[in-house]
Amino acid sequence: MKITKINVAPKTVKLKEPITIALGTIDCSVSAVVEIETDEGLVGYGEGAPGILITGETLQGTTECIRLFEKQLIGVDPLDLERIHSIMDSVAAKAPSAKTAIDIACYDLLGKKAQLPLYKLLGGYDSVVKTDMTIGIAEPTTMAEKAQLAVAQGFDTLKIKVGTGFAADLARVKAIREAVGNQINLRLDANQGWNPKEAVRMIQHLEPYNIELVEQPVPYHNIEGLAYVTSQVATPIMSDESCFNSKDALRLIKTHAVDFVNIKLMKCGGIHEALKINSICEAAGVECMIGCMVEETNIGVSAAAHLAAACKNITRADLDATFGLSEVAIPGGVPLEAVSHIELSNQAGLGLSK
Repeated sequence: MKITKINVAPKTVKLKEPITIALGTIDCSVSAVVEIETDEGLVGYGEGAPGILITGETLQGTTECIRLFEKQLIGVDPLDLERIHSIMDSVAAKAPSAKTAIDIACYDLLGKKAQLPLYKLLGGYDSVVKTDMTIGIAEPTTMAEKAQLAVAQGFDTLKIKVGTGFAADLARVKAIREAVGNQINLRLDANQGWNPKEAVRMIQHLEPYNIELVEQPVPYHNIEGLAYVTSQVATPIMSDESCFNSKDALRLIKTHAVDFVNIKLMKCGGIHEALKINSICEAAGVECMIGCMVEETNIGVSAAAHLAAACKNITRADLDATFGLSEVAIPGGVPLEAVSHIELSNQAGLGLSK
């Protein structure tokens, strides 16, 4: 099988409701939607959803980068994933969202060629993924109301965005815990919002509220600070922005900087690199979570869900981006309605089709 054409279309869709995190407010899904055509008539779907607050990429830049990739990938077998990534790496440094778009489409083709759902090809550990629901930064009463709504929808795990200040963050968590009770799991995500000493003080004050974990409490580059926080608190610490690729994962593990690692396809360049991250973590006894960018659609989230279902060491999931969408470019895959358990179909590849 050979690649004959790569189509890319930038798409921007307003979210049902903006979401605010410590780094800023996101009100749109932005995605470079990719279709890889082959000489066998199979079409693979992928997307690059650049999160400018996280990766620094833009939709225009991601789209143009994919067009550069096309020039070098025509005639290449899309199933030769090591070669595909080697070619992309020779064309552009970093550019993870653009590489992810090609990567996902190639894996979709792999599933379609084998006539198997992707999670079967990646490991087949399970066919269901349990996700949390994210509560964006707002006034404590508003966040508590949204938390109650999520619980009413069937979610028993909530991801609470924090990172704007000691008193405000404490008030948010307190309000949510009182609103939902003690049986609901609370994860906190500071998105780099604290310095190391602030993080230790904050987390120690939050421990009475039974927090499952705290994600990326300090700036991404401060690995020593991250390790300091991990060593000083009882609550488990997870990296996000500190881990883009397998080299980052190895560094975090060697320095005992975290208890968990959050994998996102749009950060690492796709499933090919995500598998490497998970393998390194699994060998070290470190569990992973699979996450997604707010900007992603059902294409990227479907790929992440298949990876999460396939791998035993991916024990947690934060795959709620599609719940904020009102439309998609390509139907299928994960649902748009808010569900706590994502059930993957047995359709070939990612289950996407026009």
